[in-house]
Amino acid sequence: MTSNPYVLFLLGGVLLIVGSELLVRGASRLAVAVGISPLVVGLTVVAFGTSAPEMAVTVGSAYAGQAEVALGNVVGSNIFNVLFILGVSALIAPLVVAQQLVRFDVPLMIGISIATLLLALDGNLGRLDGAVLFAGIIAYTIFLIRQSRRETAAIEQEYAHAFDKPAKRTRPVINVALILAGLGLLVVGSQWLVDAAVTTASELGVSELVIGLTIVAVGTSLPEVATSVTATIRGERDIAVGNVIGSNIFNILAVLGLGSLVAPDGIPVPDGALSFDIPIMIGVAIACLPIFFTGYAIARWEAAVFLGYYLAYIAYLVVDASGHGLANHLAAAITWFVLPLTVLTVAITVIRHRRADRTITR
Repeated sequence: MTSNPYVLFLLGGVLLIVGSELLVRGASRLAVAVGISPLVVGLTVVAFGTSAPEMAVTVGSAYAGQAEVALGNVVGSNIFNVLFILGVSALIAPLVVAQQLVRFDVPLMIGISIATLLLALDGNLGRLDGAVLFAGIIAYTIFLIRQSRRETAAIEQEYAHAFDKPAKRTRPVINVALILAGLGLLVVGSQWLVDAAVTTASELGVSELVIGLTIVAVGTSLPEVATSVTATIRGERDIAVGNVIGSNIFNILAVLGLGSLVAPDGIPVPDGALSFDIPIMIGVAIACLPIFFTGYAIARWEAAVFLGYYLAYIAYLVVDASGHGLANHLAAAITWFVLPLTVLTVAITVIRHRRADRTITR
C-alpha cells in the first residue's frame, strides 16, 4: 500500500463511500424484508447508515488516542450537513417540509447540541458522558418505531417509494453479505483516512482538530451529500431534510457517545472547540428552526446564506491555522454578528409565519 498520505486519504474516502452505500442498501432491504416500517427504515437505517463513515472514523480515531480528530469529525460534519448539504439541496429546489416527525427532530437536534456543550464544559467527554449520549440514541430509535405506527399511509408510501420497498424479494443472505462487505470497507477506509489526515496535519503543522473539522468532516459526509441531493432532485424534499437532521442526531448521540466510551481517557475538548466550534454547531442547528413549521420552505436565498456561512467558517479555520492575526477578528464577527443575526432573522421569520397562519384561519 502506498505511503503517500494524499493518495491514502483519497482511497480511504472512496472505501467509506462505497462501504456506506453497501451498508445502507443491504440494511434497508433487510429491514423492509422482515416487516419494519419504511418510515423507520428511512429515518434510522438510511439516515444513520449515511453516518456510518463518521462512526467508523470517530470510534477508530478515539480508540487509537487521536481524540481531537474524533471530536472535530462530529462537530465539523454537523456544521457541514446543515450549512452545505441543506444549502446545496435548497439551491436545487426550495425545501418544503410538512411532516410531524421532522418537526420533533429539529428541536431535538438543537437540544442535544446544547447538551453536548454542557457535558464538555469540564474539558473532557468521559465514559459517563458517552453513556448518557448513547442511551439517548437508544431512546430516540424506540421513539421513532412507536411514532411510525401513527404516520399516515401517504407518508408510509413516500418512504416505501424512496427506499426501494420491492427489494423484500431479495434473498436475506445477499443483504447480510452487503452489510458485512460494507462494514469491512468502512473499517479499512476509516483507518486509511484517519492515518492520512493525522500525517497531513503533522506535515502542515495544523492541529488534528482542524483537520477533523474540515477535510475529515467533509470526506465522511459525502454519503449525506449524495443522499440529500438525490432525494431533492427526485422531489422527496422532506426526505432530504430528514436525512440531514437524522444524521446530525446520530452523530452526536451514537458517534460521539460511542467514541467517548471507547477512548482510553475520554475525548478532550480544547478551549477553541468550547468557545467557538461547538457554539457554531449549536447556532446552525437553531438556524434550522423554520423547517419544523408545517408547509414552511427553505428558499434559495436562505440556501445561499447557509453556504455563505459555511465559507466564512472554513475561511476562519484556514486563517487561524496559518497563524494570521485576522483570525480573531473573523471569529469575533461570526460569533457576535453572524450568529445573533441568524437567530434574530429566524425569530422574525417564525413570528411572521405564525401571524400569517392566524390571518388565514380567521
